[in-house]
Amino acid sequence: MVAPNVPQPKEQKSSLLDFVSPTQFVDLPSQGVGYPEGHPLYGKKDVEIRFMTAKDEDILSSESLLKKGLAVDRFLENVIIGDISSDSILIGDKNAILIAARISGYGNLYETEVSCPSCGQGNELTFDLNNREVISGTLPEDGSVTKNENGNFNVTLPMCKVNVEFRLLTGKDEKLMIKRITDAKKHKRETSTFTDQYKLMVVSAQGETNRAQLNQFVELIPVGDSKVLREAYMAVSPDVKIKDDFECISCGHEQELEVSFGADFFWPNQ
Repeated sequence: MVAPNVPQPKEQKSSLLDFVSPTQFVDLPSQGVGYPEGHPLYGKKDVEIRFMTAKDEDILSSESLLKKGLAVDRFLENVIIGDISSDSILIGDKNAILIAARISGYGNLYETEVSCPSCGQGNELTFDLNNREVISGTLPEDGSVTKNENGNFNVTLPMCKVNVEFRLLTGKDEKLMIKRITDAKKHKRETSTFTDQYKLMVVSAQGETNRAQLNQFVELIPVGDSKVLREAYMAVSPDVKIKDDFECISCGHEQELEVSFGADFFWPNQ
């Protein structure tokens, strides 16, 4: 009996694009605290990101995006797995993602030129991105700062006796503060760094939520209360810091310097 002529399956030819783009999980300094309920990172301890690609380099070097200040935001939204707006990410978590992404693309050594804070001379300095300080943000043991059901924080200012509710700042807030500082310098106006930050982070004061009144209140609080509010924010705010010792080759000035996380973090020599 002749065996039937059964057609053999064709050998599948592998495609150049069949590989799976590698990803990694980045630990969030916030551990998901400080996000409103319903946010993709609410209660999350980490976030998944893709390794950098050539397309990401195009985004970070795009002249139009750099001029508009959008390069880092577009880059983040391209590498993060999931629908998460970079504007809504807490600043400390955003920094952690940027560090991990850069290490995946270019390694852990970050070589850049820094200007001496004393004489202005340019110096080459290399930071090791693996030597980073992760600050999770913790409530003070004395109970002076408490976390509320909204995911925000409360502190009572000792001089004016007002209970203030404040939130952690996001990437959107950071861009707004930078824009205000840049505009002030451009128009040769005095900067108002502290009050600008307070106006963004203060949600209510003694239950009052009217924005105009809150802005006026912020401008009138005593310096002692301003210090308490600032320290309360710093205590609970998550962040990642990379620092190294610096000694100027010209004047010998010594100081600890910290990495800033703008577009030049990826292109320091451009």
